[in-house]
Amino acid sequence: MTNATNVTPLSLKDAPSLIERLWPAQKISKESEAERKSVSSQTLTGLGSYWKGRKPLILNRACILGALLPATDDPETDLEIFEALMMIDDRGFVERHGEGARHYARLALAHGGLSQEETRRSFVVKDGREFTSLESLSEEALAEAGNRLRWSPQMLDSGRWRNMAEKILAKVPYNDKVDLSLRPEYLEEEPDARVRHYGHVWAKANAHLGTDAHSMPELVEQLGIMRFGHRPRVGDAFSGSGQIPFEALRTGCDTYASDPNPIAALLTWSSFELAGSSPEELERVMRELAAIERDVEDDMAPYETDSEGNRAKAYLYCLETTCPETGYSVPLVPSLVISPKTGTIGKLVPDHESKRIEIEIETGVGKRALAEAENGTVDGDYVTYEMEGETYRFSISSVRGDFRTGETRGNRLRQWSSDDIVPRDSDVFRERLYCIHWATAETLESGRQSTYFAGPTEADLDRDREVVDVVRKNLPDWREEGLVPDMPVEPGMKTDDPIRTRGWSNWLHLFHPRQILAMAQLHRRIRAHPDAAKMYFFMPRALDNNSRLNRWATGQGGGLGGPKGTFDNQALNTLINFCVRGAIGMRTLVGGPSRSWALDAPRRIDTLPGMQAAQERDIWITDPPYADAVVYHELTEFFISWLRKNPPAPFDGWTWDSRRPLAIQGEGEEFRRKMVATYANLAEKMPHNGMQVVMFTHQSGSVWADLAQIFWGAGLKVSAAWYIATETGSNAPGKKGAGLVQGTVILVLRKRLGDESGYEDEIAHEVRSEVARQIDTLVGLNQSLKGEGRMENLFEDADLQMAGYAAALRVLTGYTRIDGRDMTAEATRPRQRGEKGFVERIIDFAVQVANEHMVPDGLSPRLWQQLTGSERFYLKMLGLEAGGLKKLDNYQNFARAFRVPDYSALMADNRANSARLKRSDDLKHRTGFDIVDFGDGPIRAVLYGTYQLSKEEDADVILEQLRGMVENYYRRRDDLVEIAEYLALKRGRDDDREGRHAATLAQLIRNEKIA
Repeated sequence: MTNATNVTPLSLKDAPSLIERLWPAQKISKESEAERKSVSSQTLTGLGSYWKGRKPLILNRACILGALLPATDDPETDLEIFEALMMIDDRGFVERHGEGARHYARLALAHGGLSQEETRRSFVVKDGREFTSLESLSEEALAEAGNRLRWSPQMLDSGRWRNMAEKILAKVPYNDKVDLSLRPEYLEEEPDARVRHYGHVWAKANAHLGTDAHSMPELVEQLGIMRFGHRPRVGDAFSGSGQIPFEALRTGCDTYASDPNPIAALLTWSSFELAGSSPEELERVMRELAAIERDVEDDMAPYETDSEGNRAKAYLYCLETTCPETGYSVPLVPSLVISPKTGTIGKLVPDHESKRIEIEIETGVGKRALAEAENGTVDGDYVTYEMEGETYRFSISSVRGDFRTGETRGNRLRQWSSDDIVPRDSDVFRERLYCIHWATAETLESGRQSTYFAGPTEADLDRDREVVDVVRKNLPDWREEGLVPDMPVEPGMKTDDPIRTRGWSNWLHLFHPRQILAMAQLHRRIRAHPDAAKMYFFMPRALDNNSRLNRWATGQGGGLGGPKGTFDNQALNTLINFCVRGAIGMRTLVGGPSRSWALDAPRRIDTLPGMQAAQERDIWITDPPYADAVVYHELTEFFISWLRKNPPAPFDGWTWDSRRPLAIQGEGEEFRRKMVATYANLAEKMPHNGMQVVMFTHQSGSVWADLAQIFWGAGLKVSAAWYIATETGSNAPGKKGAGLVQGTVILVLRKRLGDESGYEDEIAHEVRSEVARQIDTLVGLNQSLKGEGRMENLFEDADLQMAGYAAALRVLTGYTRIDGRDMTAEATRPRQRGEKGFVERIIDFAVQVANEHMVPDGLSPRLWQQLTGSERFYLKMLGLEAGGLKKLDNYQNFARAFRVPDYSALMADNRANSARLKRSDDLKHRTGFDIVDFGDGPIRAVLYGTYQLSKEEDADVILEQLRGMVENYYRRRDDLVEIAEYLALKRGRDDDREGRHAATLAQLIRNEKIA
């Protein structure tokens, strides 16, 4: 129970928040990345991995604590307390890393930090009951000690091992510490976590903050009382998957979530009631859900079991169509490889009697046959097959009858009727069962089933037909009960594809009869259960993995092959070959949150759009769909069509419709209008000392002007901005994540309470001063913290860049009128595409001021001021590469900041996590001279000279070439020397590719004789 009576209500009412002054964004970036990379072990992903737009829980917690904690006149201690509460300080890493002496000894060996005497005192080698001090840290000594290495008894008995472990970890780079340690969530699962892992935090936090807390919920409640007079009330008006509301609830806030999409509301409700329940309650629900799944297995067994008792795990279907030349039915398969691990492929065999090209299944084939089977009958739009030595080829678009009338695309496919569940024999595209993945009868209940692949027998095809008959017979009743869809597919950006490419007009058509039967049985059994609401999240999870849009992935299961979910790429992709799970294949789907805590703070969920959110909140934390490529309001109709009729309480009070017109999507005038209305509503439902934290992911430089105008129109002003790298590699949308790393900007907002007026020229001066002050403050804090023993900068260039944007927005959004214009009205004024006005000019100016202050170490401000944007970009990124940074988002952000015309021309690698600049041996002696604002400048000349030296060209010849290459060569000799020395410094003088030759070039230019 909280000791709230010991704190003074409203004592922090007007205190600035920590997140407005300082926030360890780089550390939070790494922690966020680690959480995202943990994939299925993320806490809430098990509720519905089909919803991809999830902000990491640790990021959400950092925002909540950053908003509640005060910024005092002791920033070092402010930061120390925040990091301790987040468990991202060195003592926190001791808790996350555990007690294992061997691990700490290896870290001390790799990173230093212990004297020989400290080594002897700290570590011992256990031999029976005897302990011998470890005399030195070396590979040989550690290898000899092996598992017998321990902390010394004195260290363990006194607890001083933690101090020594902390000293060792202080020398380890932050990224390495995160990679080696558990995420804080894992420790918080333990019942005594607040004492065992956070016990060292409370005394220092209470002394600094004036609180009397001994757990996170107690601290959060007391800070809320000190700021707002009550437990903090936190809201999210774009709740989506529920990540932000759940973390608010977990930290002890009174939590409100709103989203017009009922699937989003279902995910949020389930996070509260399942991840927010005791581990024992979660285990009970999962156990009973597993029992329901087993009942569905029994329901489906007659249709999925052969005469020997073997049970089907998966059915592989493909489309077939009639060849216009031969009249044969040809299977449409992009590949005939089924299971690389077992050497299972399909082989095309003509059946002349029935005029069909059959697929015969072969298992145990060799590498050559597997390679040949990689090519199926379909390649892009074309179908190719051989018969009796002849090759036949026709296009899918021609048999489909594609045509275009003006801007309209169409075809001659028959539109399915609402009662259709399989194609008709006369349809252009029909379906064919061509392979079954079986589990043997004797291993059905084994942890590792014995399986095999086989082509369908006549008995299998009979069972397939029987399923069709059962579904046809029961379909009217099931629809009446609301067990299966009766909802048409409404045309839209993502929903046009099923209509156009298959003729599917009803959501039922996206499901095979086997899937309809299994899902109807599952739906009926869940509804009948007393805890139906707690199990309802499983319906979308099961549907995602049971549709005609599930592909068979040969790489699953280590090459055995397996099904992939419908929304593994956030689209409704119709497939020419697809997979249907057998009921026993659903066992692996049973699951939920990966951990849970018994949470008792108040919570509420509404299915309202943000512009109608009804609850007063002290803090709003939102992740709006700015330029969002995922059209959730369309895609989730896939689930809504199944769940909208007769859902269990409390869902029966929700509106089960996607409400497309209310969705905020993309960019443009309509988007801006809805965003202004939403944030104006949230500002109205917030006290004067309230706060909003807005997260948005962007790749567009125009975003800042848009946001300034949105928040102006909503009556808000910006007080801070931070940059977090949250999406990398495969979880960034796009092909293989290449070039698509995205960062998340964290904007901190307050109500605009004044009525300030100003003029553009005055505001420009104010912006310059504010940008300089903000960057100097962060750089100064870096230096003071390094003086206290920190090895790494707290704020990196990305933070300084954000400081420039934030300072500009902070100044701009503080004004109500500029040059006599009402900026609130100006914010909602329609704009022409490409229009660039006052706001854009000021923001560009702020970025340039920030860039002037971000001179890389090793370069003079004099040279920096002379360089073009492309040249600044090259040298800045050269410095970051020297520090080991390889993320593409760094390059993208600085390219925008320096206004580089085409940064890709300077890149040797554009991949998300291994980006790098072109070096001198990439450009060689002929290329790169045409790069805008770079090719005719001093950097390209230095790179040319460096490359020529690496090729052992004559030094005098190189200098002569440079004189002809660089305009005003003799006036710029010092610049060339400085650039060459900087290149040598960052590449390293031992780098034979570039660094050593750059150092040589600097000496040559410095010592050349001038006639």
